[in-house]
Amino acid sequence: MQTTTVRQPLPPPPRAFRWIVLVLISLAMFGNYYIYDCISPLADVLALQLKFSDSDIGILQAIYSFPNIIMVLVGGFIIDRLGTKKSTLIFAVLCLLGAVITASSATLPMIVAGKFVSTTFMPASFGVVDPTLIMMAAGRLVFGLGAESLIVAVTTAIAKWFKGKELSFAFGINLTIARLGSFAALNSPTWAKHYYENWQMPLLISVAAGVVCVAGAVIYWVLEDSAAKKYDMGVANETDKVVWKDLLNLGTSYWYIVALCITFYSGIFPFQTFAVKFFMDAHGTTREFGGFLSSILTLFAMIATPLFGLMVDKIGKRSLFMMFGSVLLIPVYLIMAYTHVSLYVPMAMMGIAFSLIPAIMWPSVAYIVDQSKLGTAYGLMTMIQNIGLMGFNLVIGWANDTSGAGAANPGGYTLGMLIFSVLGFVGLLFAFLLRRSEMGPHAHGLETIRA
Repeated sequence: MQTTTVRQPLPPPPRAFRWIVLVLISLAMFGNYYIYDCISPLADVLALQLKFSDSDIGILQAIYSFPNIIMVLVGGFIIDRLGTKKSTLIFAVLCLLGAVITASSATLPMIVAGKFVSTTFMPASFGVVDPTLIMMAAGRLVFGLGAESLIVAVTTAIAKWFKGKELSFAFGINLTIARLGSFAALNSPTWAKHYYENWQMPLLISVAAGVVCVAGAVIYWVLEDSAAKKYDMGVANETDKVVWKDLLNLGTSYWYIVALCITFYSGIFPFQTFAVKFFMDAHGTTREFGGFLSSILTLFAMIATPLFGLMVDKIGKRSLFMMFGSVLLIPVYLIMAYTHVSLYVPMAMMGIAFSLIPAIMWPSVAYIVDQSKLGTAYGLMTMIQNIGLMGFNLVIGWANDTSGAGAANPGGYTLGMLIFSVLGFVGLLFAFLLRRSEMGPHAHGLETIRA
């Protein structure tokens, strides 16, 4: 006679365990964000020591976004197949590798025009391409290959652990920890002032941030493995076959969120690329104070994003709050370009918008898209976002150079500020269309779902 052993169902992960996972996986995001933002406070040093133009600096940020036009969508598929723990580690290693290449760009050998050339001994007469710029751009490209996909992987992991619970609040805490990396990078001219005597030293600090990024991914792998043995982690998604036409059937509300995403971030991150240099040239600040002003966005976001996430978890009205955030963003660039109002005012307004919209926008996708396609949906959204980031970093660099922007001609920055303001109006339009869609018969509950 055979006896059948009935396996007792596993309990769900305890709340404390979920929050520990959230904090530790966010370390990967901390390192990621530091590496991304290490260029902005270094811009004037690159211009002084390496003779980089604003277009060159724009290239260093734009090329980060270039591989993500395809990679984050591929990364979404990878996440849906390999799972979040493996994907997170793969992408974190790429972030570290990119930081290493960028920091080593003065000494690494490279191949130019079919010849093996050391960048250290490149003759001054070689004027076709700056080899240091090429190598730094290559490092930023490798970093970009991993960075945005890492964000998608972490976002997908958080949605898995917190959907139906404190999702927006969890996203807020994640962004707070991630943006601590940005805050540290933008304020590095203050706490690492002596490193700015040479352009390469601040980049070496970003390599250390890359090590933190990989460490966070490794720790998350260990924690998820441990949880799988003790707790009910749900049923694995079946994503053996990707149906490409499904990408076009994600719903009107999803595409409005994507459109808001591209316009919103195109107004924020390309501005930060040149913000420190703009503050120094147009408003006469020091590098240290310019870095702090730029980091106000991050400081607001670190504090307010979790609070805004908690708020919308409790009261809903998600698209309405995204409209409010879009309205706040419109006048800030005009204030900085045309008035002498304290820079704290427009940066605080931008900081509130930068806290409010992301706290709502990213978790809203989890309410609209089926769980099995969530990695792909986030990947597609990030892919389109990166088209905007790449394009507008190049556009603003071109606008600054065309207008002769600099300390001798502060008015040259006005064209770029006007471009950013137009993006604010377009973002408000898409936020309005999202609210109208979510107030109709095909709503997904963005206005009504509460934790």
